[in-house]
Amino acid sequence: MTVTDPRRVTHRAIEAVWRIESARVIAGLARLVRDVGLAEELAQDALVIALEQWLESGVPDNPGAWLMATAKHRAIDLLRRQTRYADKLEEIGRDLDARQRAEPGPDTEIEDEIGDDLLRLVFTACHPVLPPESRVALTLRLLGGLTTEEIARAFLIAEPTVAQRIVRAKRTLAAKKVEFELPAPHELADRLASVLGVIYLIFNEGYAATGGDAWTRPELCQEALRLGRILAGLAPEEPEVHGLVGLMEIQASRLRARTGPEGDPVLLLDQDRRLWDRLLIRRGLEAVGRAEALGGRFGPYALQAAIAACHARASSSQDTDWERIAALYQVLAHVSPSPVVELNRAVAVGMASGPVAGLEIVDALASERTLAAYPQLPAVRGDLLARLGRLGEARREFERAAALTRNARERALFLRRAAGPSDGTATE
Repeated sequence: MTVTDPRRVTHRAIEAVWRIESARVIAGLARLVRDVGLAEELAQDALVIALEQWLESGVPDNPGAWLMATAKHRAIDLLRRQTRYADKLEEIGRDLDARQRAEPGPDTEIEDEIGDDLLRLVFTACHPVLPPESRVALTLRLLGGLTTEEIARAFLIAEPTVAQRIVRAKRTLAAKKVEFELPAPHELADRLASVLGVIYLIFNEGYAATGGDAWTRPELCQEALRLGRILAGLAPEEPEVHGLVGLMEIQASRLRARTGPEGDPVLLLDQDRRLWDRLLIRRGLEAVGRAEALGGRFGPYALQAAIAACHARASSSQDTDWERIAALYQVLAHVSPSPVVELNRAVAVGMASGPVAGLEIVDALASERTLAAYPQLPAVRGDLLARLGRLGEARREFERAAALTRNARERALFLRRAAGPSDGTATE
């Protein structure tokens, strides 16, 4: 069978349609059946039917509407068999009849209330009753359309582990009777923070892989960007959403420059900025501008985006406004205090005011238990010591960083720096 075989071409088209449309179909079904697990099963049933029929008849003109209509019919059949849902069935039937009378075809049906449905699905998949790793897995499954195998491969964990997380997440949502609805106004800020945190966690695992042999996993960055852009369209008045999108766009613009020809890490100050993606930078700066235009107090993502914008606007590391970056980190430390933010501030202060000033901040973090196994702490300290000419101490810090990291590429980088650290190379 060749690549041009019609059945294989159709099969690939079906996979592409599913990746694009599955979240909308699941969201629309979840509003009807009030159960995301059941909604996904019904959507999968529709996909199986599509695989059987489209291979013979071809992909229809509006595949998303076809999948939605087929899945809804499955939902109605299921509800019809469950007498305790009789009242709900009658309500759904009236709703569908009204839609069919009011609308000439299926094209607009899939779009009807789709924004609210997708937003409900986002908040459900990222609900605080779930542990973070389950939120990530469920979000990638329901909103990204990724298989358990794809999620496991991306995060370098066993496929059964991913499957268990997804199953447990669905059971937890059902057991806790989590409603498929938008959060109340007084809950919105906390719930939105959970959603943004999940998306950025996915992005960060792609941008700086915590384990394995690859320094980056661009496919995860792309998935997080796609989710962020969807969320920005669903919540256009939320500055933090635009801040996160801007941050991810700008950081993603550096992906090509972050690795050398052999896949070795290239740190920020050593990167060839001609490789930075100017389109992503422009989109990122536009998102930062939208966050600023909405006004109000900047949150952590908008502040990090502003920091990223400073790097993006600079033609070289020497032209970077390190004083502004240090000041922004100072604000970020006030808005969202954490030892990691302080460590990043130390890097900026070290660039703006010299390595002695940066080292003072790093040394104050030495007793932080949350950073005890964080390889970037000794890596930053080693960099600052190297710039001060204290090469023996720097070497020991880089060796310690190499022992802490679980990423093979990063370990090799730290060991190279331990063998002969160069001056002026800041970590990202």
